[in-house]
Amino acid sequence: MKKPIIAVHLGDMCGIGPEITVKAFFNKDIIEGCSPLVIGNEKILNLGESVANKKLNYKKIKSVDEIDFINYPINLLETNEIDDLPNLGEYSEVAGKLAGDYLMQILELCKEKLVDGFVFAPFNKTSLKMGGYKVESENKLFAKFFECQDHVSEMNVIGDTWTSRVTSHIPIKEVSEFLTEDSIFGAIYQAHQTLKRAGYQSPRIGVSALNPHAGENGTCGREEIDVIAKAVSRAKSQGMDIKGPISADIIFIKALQKKEFDAVVTMYHDQGQIALKLVGFDSGVTVHAGLPIPITTPAHGSAFDIAGKDLAGTGAIENAFKMAIKMAK
Repeated sequence: MKKPIIAVHLGDMCGIGPEITVKAFFNKDIIEGCSPLVIGNEKILNLGESVANKKLNYKKIKSVDEIDFINYPINLLETNEIDDLPNLGEYSEVAGKLAGDYLMQILELCKEKLVDGFVFAPFNKTSLKMGGYKVESENKLFAKFFECQDHVSEMNVIGDTWTSRVTSHIPIKEVSEFLTEDSIFGAIYQAHQTLKRAGYQSPRIGVSALNPHAGENGTCGREEIDVIAKAVSRAKSQGMDIKGPISADIIFIKALQKKEFDAVVTMYHDQGQIALKLVGFDSGVTVHAGLPIPITTPAHGSAFDIAGKDLAGTGAIENAFKMAIKMAK
């Protein structure tokens, strides 16, 4: 079987992205499982090599027509020049603009079907905004770029447990107004389809409640009765293996400890993120679900505080590569 071509973004150059990506390329499962096409500048890749104290075997190219994965395990598509790199561990307009520019170049490669998947090291949203990319989240940008009409979401994975969420980067006080039968069903359906793409034959999905004790039969909020239960019933009618709404304070005991669910659909960002990051912060992966191509990234951030110190672990980015490879195949 031909190895999938995976586009690679080194992340914010002032963070840990370049160094952890370089180190991940020394995992034989990654190099044997895919053909990495790095999009960026050679100085950024060399920075990662310097911090990691490792030297990669790669070919630098100026066009996709020059791709050569027969003689080189890694190809670097360099599309611009950089005079001086900004300081590590600092917000940077230059770093943010380049990160955004490389991201858009990769998305064009995805749209043209020149790559089979996409893995990116962590961005820094402050630097992205300083560089002119004022996006709420990468997921929103991806959905807009690919003109997605159906539900798209960020799913997080720790080990064999996945989470999806109905709402994401919005204030807590606005969560309830965004919860509708359609929005919740969309998150459920997308979780179901993404897990099937990842190899689950019949994903077992638990749906979290919003209110304490699942609303206590409507005496502590009615979202469970008025919208969540209806979305769950709708999913059941379409043959999905699903249970809910289940009180948020016990659903992850059922998923993580008792292994009753493969995935949990939560109502808002921190409802799932706190649970997963508590049990596996250094190994978690974010999967951008609902898109026409697998896109994955480490669930952690750009870690400016340890950038350049060779202290960052590679578990999360290695898992991101493995997930993208699995889904691309």
